Amino acid sequence: MITILYVFGVIGLLDTLYLMYHKWKGTEVACPFFPKEWCHTVQHSRESKTFGIPNSVAGFFMYAAILVLTYFYAAGMIRFWPILALVTFGFLFSLYFMYVQKFVLRAFCTWCVLSFINFTVMFIAVWFF
Repeated sequence: MITILYVFGVIGLLDTLYLMYHKWKGTEVACPFFPKEWCHTVQHSRESKTFGIPNSVAGFFMYAAILVLTYFYAAGMIRFWPILALVTFGFLFSLYFMYVQKFVLRAFCTWCVLSFINFTVMFIAVWFF
């Protein structure tokens, strides 16, 4: 389970860094698997921010916190519940945003779907392994 958190945490960091870079540069992200305009729709929607903070920035800090907490847990310095809480929150937020993409925006972004997959794998790992 620790390895899963490390691997998918790093994938999540890279994913969010990519999105943050394009957000700050004002450039379009690549959109493999979906029509390019879908990624544009998601990237520029009002739902791409929560409380004025780009979701990619919030995601970056969430993934970073999961990695740091996992390290402290593996070293025996903290209990497991903070990781469980953070991964659960990230999974639920990703699930909500998938709902928004499907039913509100009617468009999917490859990188958001990747983050949802990451959080789903981590959620399963922390709750069932």
